[in-house]
Amino acid sequence: MALALVIVRTLVFIAGLALLGQFIVGIFNWGRRQNNFVYQMFEIITRPVVRAVRAVTPRVIVDQHVPVVTFLICLFLYLGLGVWHRDVCLADLRQLGCEKWVEARTQ
Repeated sequence: MALALVIVRTLVFIAGLALLGQFIVGIFNWGRRQNNFVYQMFEIITRPVVRAVRAVTPRVIVDQHVPVVTFLICLFLYLGLGVWHRDVCLADLRQLGCEKWVEARTQ
């Protein structure tokens, strides 16, 4: 269970960093960001997550705001998965994925 949480948490982290990177690249080239190669690469990475969030958010949220909502969901999901991972590892330190918790307990 702990290893699965580590994997999911890492995927959420990658999606969040890609959204942040896309935003930073977009700031420097706002008018022509759709033509920027790096921006397009970040968009390829984030497209599935943004589409999933668009599917579950109400239509009241404007399409331009969906990436911001996606980033916030990734942030809170990352933090929540971290707390859940801690609880699972502290319940049984012998699981795969709990090596850092074992190391922290022995120091």
